Amino acid sequence: MNPLQRIAKAVREFLSPPAQAGPQGPLQVLNLTRGTVLATQLEAARTGPARRKGLLGRDGLKRGEGLWIAPCESVHTFFMRFPIDLVYLDRERRIKKARSAVGPWRLSACLSAHSILELPAGTIRETQTERGDTLEIAAAEEEQRS
Repeated sequence: MNPLQRIAKAVREFLSPPAQAGPQGPLQVLNLTRGTVLATQLEAARTGPARRKGLLGRDGLKRGEGLWIAPCESVHTFFMRFPIDLVYLDRERRIKKARSAVGPWRLSACLSAHSILELPAGTIRETQTERGDTLEIAAAEEEQRS
């Protein structure tokens, strides 16, 4: 491995969180600023393959479902079959940007984001979520899992 490859590998490892970082299993997302719940069955995409696949191949998201892609600062909806809401978060889980009902065949980015929530279209509007709000992502409560 040449020096440039070693540097690139070190940078990738530094910027990527460990695969086991954060709560495991189903997650929930709470908007602490508004006192609303954005998702009760959130999946986390923390590995390269999971982040690349995202929601591709799915027919939709039910209310309360979603995907948290971390680290991530941009997504595409190429080959998607349904619109989604996008919530871009910084490392402190403050909302940097929110986009509602992003349809198929679109690109969206926020270069200051650390992670992105992909939620069913309408979630942002229903929960009155806005830029600057602070979210909490935690293990889903037991009664919500069943």
